[in-house]
Amino acid sequence: MINISDLRDNIDLYKEKLVLKGYTGDLSALNQQINNKNALQNELDELKNKKNSISKEIGILASKGEGIDKLKTESDEISSEIDKKQVDFDELKNSLESELLEIPNLPDDDVPIGKDESSNKEIETKIYTQISGGPDHVEIGEALGLLDFESANKLSGSRFVVLKGKLAELQRALIKFMLDEAKANGYNEYYVPFIVNADSLIGTGQLPKFADDQFSVGENKYLIPTAEVPLTNIYRDEGINSNDMPIKMTSHTPCFRAEAGSYGRDTRGMIRQHQFEKVELVKFVHPDTSEEHLYELVENAASILDKLELSYRKVILCTGDLGFSAAKTIDLEVWLPSQDCFREISSCSNFRDFQSRRMNTKVKDGKQKYHPHTLNGSALAIGRTLLAILENNFEKDVGVHIPKALKSYLNFDLIEIVK
Repeated sequence: MINISDLRDNIDLYKEKLVLKGYTGDLSALNQQINNKNALQNELDELKNKKNSISKEIGILASKGEGIDKLKTESDEISSEIDKKQVDFDELKNSLESELLEIPNLPDDDVPIGKDESSNKEIETKIYTQISGGPDHVEIGEALGLLDFESANKLSGSRFVVLKGKLAELQRALIKFMLDEAKANGYNEYYVPFIVNADSLIGTGQLPKFADDQFSVGENKYLIPTAEVPLTNIYRDEGINSNDMPIKMTSHTPCFRAEAGSYGRDTRGMIRQHQFEKVELVKFVHPDTSEEHLYELVENAASILDKLELSYRKVILCTGDLGFSAAKTIDLEVWLPSQDCFREISSCSNFRDFQSRRMNTKVKDGKQKYHPHTLNGSALAIGRTLLAILENNFEKDVGVHIPKALKSYLNFDLIEIVK
């Protein structure tokens, strides 16, 4: 959630920056609502103070045996006025909170300005091998006899997959490998629920804005779209001791997304599914260090691609492609020969204090308290890593060669095609 005090002090800056993220709300009207709420709060405080004074006076007079009827009538009238104003205040407060939850985070000053991904800025490219063309992962998986979309469709419908045999083992090896890498980089591993309540999704910014992208599994319950949600919300409504900072967390979970509106080539195969696996990295850090922690996060994810010897590039997302909660995002995009281009495999984001304000999370440092900055990124999306290995390590008429970094996790170094 944005800082209301900062909004009021810098409303023109907020208008300028939020429009870059597609926000079309009336910030001036919102500011007036804030003024109205504060004015109502002052009126309520004054009435309550007045009632308290009358109550004390009634007590004094009653102890002396003097008449109190007039004061009791006045007290009752004030109580009635308080009740009416409290209703107005609660309605205004709830309306204001709903509007504030719909306002995206401000982009950082160094985020490129643009409407869509065409304005994203490439900052680095690492090339190991960069073949173009050839079969895609669907064709390779079918040639291996281990990628089964037909069974998945029978079981669940479109955009699901069944992995068999060595492909299932490869996925499990990737998960273990990525968790081991996270541990080596100082992240503490967690096992978290795969179902969360609405407050958790509100805390990290998925609700109310992106309700259509979530899978609801009952009243006030949702399947997680990423481990970011349960990991970050562990500290919702909690105080953090400054001695425990920075906090670095990791978890492997399945992720569930409705993917409303996605179409075309992204719906083929494993590129964009309703259920997929990820290893997530989450940080809580001091505001003064969040920028350096973002680049450390990027390197933690990129080092996995380096060890797997998969070509990739780093890209800073422009304002129009930046997520709702993010102030700055650096994507890692892996090379896919079949598409002859780089595709996203990890998004590493700095949310500044946007999420910690929504979650009411503060760090206590002596007598001082502050909202920590939160960050997260995938390290990596397992399915996309698997398909990148299939496409980049495929040898015609032979099969898929296993990256050297994974050989200690598997008892084979080749997945043979079915002959």
